[in-house]
Amino acid sequence: MNRCYTTCKRLVKTSDNFLTLVDFCKSVDQIKQAHAQLITRGLGSHSIPACKLIKLLTSSSSTTLPYAQLVFDQVPLPDLFLYNTMIKAYAMTTTSGNSLLIFRSMIRVLSHMPNQYTFVFVFKACCAGLGSPEGKQVQVHAIKLGLVRNLFVTNALIQMYANWGLVHDARRTFDQSVDRDSFSWNIMIGGYVRLGKMDLAMQLFNEMPQDDIVSWSTVIAGYVQVSCFMEALDLFKEMLHTGPPPNEFTLASALSACANLVALEQGRWIHVYIDKNDIKMNDRLLASLIDMYAKCGEIDFASEVFNSKSNLKRRISPWNALIGGFAMHGKSEEAINLFETMKAGNIKPNKVTYIALLSACSHGKMIDQGRGYFKSMLSTYAIEPEIEHYGCMVDLFGRAGLLDEAEEIIAHMPMPPDSVIWGALLGACRIHKDVKRGERIGSFMKELNPNHIGCYILLANMYSASGRWSEARVVREKIETSERKKTPGCSSIELSGVFHQFLVGDRSHPQTKELYMFLEEMLHKLKIAGYVPEYQEVLLDIDDEEDKETALSKHSEKLALAYGLMNTEAGTPIRIVKNLRVCIDCHQAAKFISKVYHREIIVRDRIRFHHFKGGLCSCKDYW
Repeated sequence: MNRCYTTCKRLVKTSDNFLTLVDFCKSVDQIKQAHAQLITRGLGSHSIPACKLIKLLTSSSSTTLPYAQLVFDQVPLPDLFLYNTMIKAYAMTTTSGNSLLIFRSMIRVLSHMPNQYTFVFVFKACCAGLGSPEGKQVQVHAIKLGLVRNLFVTNALIQMYANWGLVHDARRTFDQSVDRDSFSWNIMIGGYVRLGKMDLAMQLFNEMPQDDIVSWSTVIAGYVQVSCFMEALDLFKEMLHTGPPPNEFTLASALSACANLVALEQGRWIHVYIDKNDIKMNDRLLASLIDMYAKCGEIDFASEVFNSKSNLKRRISPWNALIGGFAMHGKSEEAINLFETMKAGNIKPNKVTYIALLSACSHGKMIDQGRGYFKSMLSTYAIEPEIEHYGCMVDLFGRAGLLDEAEEIIAHMPMPPDSVIWGALLGACRIHKDVKRGERIGSFMKELNPNHIGCYILLANMYSASGRWSEARVVREKIETSERKKTPGCSSIELSGVFHQFLVGDRSHPQTKELYMFLEEMLHKLKIAGYVPEYQEVLLDIDDEEDKETALSKHSEKLALAYGLMNTEAGTPIRIVKNLRVCIDCHQAAKFISKVYHREIIVRDRIRFHHFKGGLCSCKDYW
């Protein structure tokens, strides 16, 4: 007989003594023993000790809720506090629907009417798992009792509508409220941000009587969410001058913006700011820091940052960031080694881990390893592969030229393939010049989405690469007449904190004249070194080779590289980001530029990183 049981005999004489006993209990087993003593002494249905018992059970773990419910059911006439305790407990779990059941029971039998806390907890339950009809029914009760104007009830109601995506209802509630606090404003701003309505979010943010760290962090994160990375950084800079000091959540969003812009210098500044201001480093901020360095081309430094924070490596997100970084940089063996180290440390992988890992196998042509890891998802970790994982496998087989296997895995997917899956296979058909298969895959994509512009672009590229100019011209004419336009190729470079963007044939830059003069000189030097243009990348049937060469020379990658060469000192690495896959000709030209000008060139395209040095590329021409 343990200590608690002995104490139960001594203390349980009255319900007042029982309150002391419950405070003494430290485990669920001890609580159950105390409860047993209550029942044997006829105190099991008393409201006061039952309330104390239920409060302790509901604060321990969601697994004790069924037991708390049994205790609750033994009380003949629960009071309002007891009802609220149970409603709140269920609202915090995946069984939030039980909150509404208890609420309805309370309305039927309770002589005391629900108070503001009741409605706050019920609206929270509606946010978690119930639908709008239930929430609106509860709102009717709040209106009848005159509680809908209570600040806490209003905020819970705004949050409920915002969580459902019903921002019009949320805004109407917000506008009709007689009392608002910063939480009211932040909920409404967050509702707009969640739907990507940044214009309305910013309008409300600018009207806010007193902004705070939550409002600033929300709108900065919102801009990152909708891929407006420049706007996110501009707002972050404004915050540093006029707003509250940023916290770890703000800084994580700012680092994400830097990562997507390849804004290395600004990312480094944020890293220094974190260290100088003793910002609390959590796993999310560490992952953002690793991701920023990896996406800015500094994968070795990303690894150093990861290794310097051993106390935060019990969470999965930093591991995912570095595995994904290694994958992007084509460091497939490093990604796999890191994954195995993670497994040895008993860190359980998740779905994101496997996307990064399978991507690494694809970039490294590690076919057998990719197959093995894909199978281990379900067999070892009970992770059901999703469409993104199947896409990685299609890419793995497609890049390696195993088109039959790629098509076979699509055929055995448990979900219907989308345009991304078919697009990966069609892209592989272009690389390996399997026109017949490509035409068949293209027809599948057209059936799936007749207006999918990417399908027509891939088909045109495939025909052009195979020299079938007439078919390419027909497809490109369809692209030109389509309502949906092709995303133009765009390359950008950051110099001294300023971003310079170039489109194909761009002449909008203030240094255009000097740029094209330098470009002509650069191409001349490359030819002397042995560079030969890849005419297959010219997507139109141009007979004159000089015209083909001119078309290739104006690609956005070459313009950005030329601009970087003419505006940086000798030996300075050049970092370019391209929104699309880098073309074969520009890839070839970059290798020669790195050799002729003795520069390290780091290009991040839509697929991966390319590190050019001494005439070679880190991808080894496999991308």
